Order: sequence, then structure tokens, then C-alpha cells
Amino acid sequence: MTYDGGTVRQGPAAPSIDAARLWWGGLATAVVAALIGLVGVLIARAVFSVALYAPDEASVLGDTSTVQLCLGAAAAALVATGLAHLLLLGTPRPLAYLSWIIGLATAAAVVWPFVAEGFTAPAVAQALICLVIGIAIGSLVRGAAVTASRGPRR
Repeated sequence: MTYDGGTVRQGPAAPSIDAARLWWGGLATAVVAALIGLVGVLIARAVFSVALYAPDEASVLGDTSTVQLCLGAAAAALVATGLAHLLLLGTPRPLAYLSWIIGLATAAAVVWPFVAEGFTAPAVAQALICLVIGIAIGSLVRGAAVTASRGPRR
């Protein structure tokens, strides 16, 4: 608030955030991310004959590692939604920060299989699945954040 020759002026108003819309979008993103993980494992196992995780003990759908991948993808989407909410509340250009953070987290998830397993077919498949999950989370959470943030309060 500033005083300007007899009038009191207020600074820019804080943006209004429709938290319900943001979190419903985040929940939908979590479902999409989990399904991308499942479909990615199915494609790797059925189409390309790449056995992810424990090939001898797994069914066509994979094993408990497939469940962990899907749950991890869903959790990452919810974490990204929470991060978007926090950034919308207090940072300048929150969507730029959100994009950078999700992009760097996706890059780390893509590189990790190569660090853990070396350059093998399962590592390539897992890296590609992580890349698609990261792109989906980034685009969908960003879209939810855009539609959930309204202009300044009046």
C-alpha cells in the first residue's frame, strides 16, 4: 500500500486460486500417470519383449515393481500438484518455476535407470516410460494450474 498525494493506493491483488479445480486436475493427472506406467510396462513386455524388473517371476502385467512404478507415478503427480499450489500462492511467474522443477525431476528420472542398471534394454524401456510420465505430469498439472488460477481478486 502506498500514499500518493492524498490517495491511498493498494498494490497488485493476490491471484485467486480455485483449489478444488487444481486438486481435481491433480487427481486426474495421477490416474493418467499411473496408467501410462502400466501401459508402458505392457508395451515393453508384450511388443518389444523387454522384461522389466524380474522377468521370470512376472506375469504379462509385470510384478510388484509395476505396481510401485504406477503408484510412484501417481504420487509424483500429486506432489507436482501440491508444488503448483504453493508456487501459485507466492512466487512470481509460478508456471515457469513449475515447468523447470518438473522438467529437471523428469530428467533425473530418465537418467536414473542408466545409473542403476547401465545401458540395457530394460533401462532404456524404463527411461522412456519415465519420460512419457514426466511429460504428461508437466503438461497436465500446468494446464490444471492455468485453469485454477483466476485473475486478481477484486
